[in-house]
Amino acid sequence: MYINDGYVRVRYEETDQMGVAYHGNYYTWFEVGRSSFFRSLGYTYVQLEKEGIILPVIESNCVYKIGARYDDELAIRTSIKELKGVRLKFEYEVIRKEDDVLLAKGSTTHAFVNTALKPVNFKKLNPEVWKALKDCCKEEE
Repeated sequence: MYINDGYVRVRYEETDQMGVAYHGNYYTWFEVGRSSFFRSLGYTYVQLEKEGIILPVIESNCVYKIGARYDDELAIRTSIKELKGVRLKFEYEVIRKEDDVLLAKGSTTHAFVNTALKPVNFKKLNPEVWKALKDCCKEEE
């Protein structure tokens, strides 16, 4: 199983009056994790889009443990939980870098679709990248 860490620092605008990060920001940070994950494999969302592939979120969840605060540096630990058919499921852990405390964990499930939002067989379309993603996967073979 392959895990990649992407990093963000909580900005003032992402917090409330108490200095705690708004819950919706975690999904933006998950996106940072996904982008960093793809980049670490030598591939980017831009390349996917040039191939006419997009990955809309079809399911998501987040469990909040401890609130991130203004100026915390966060590691967005990202891994692939499942890769089957036209679906790709990422798992995330949001960890405060300073003390390695888990702040939240969650997942997003995506579908490989074309720009008309029709499912595509990405394994057939780009077997090299499919294999790289499959090699990163947590799921039992």
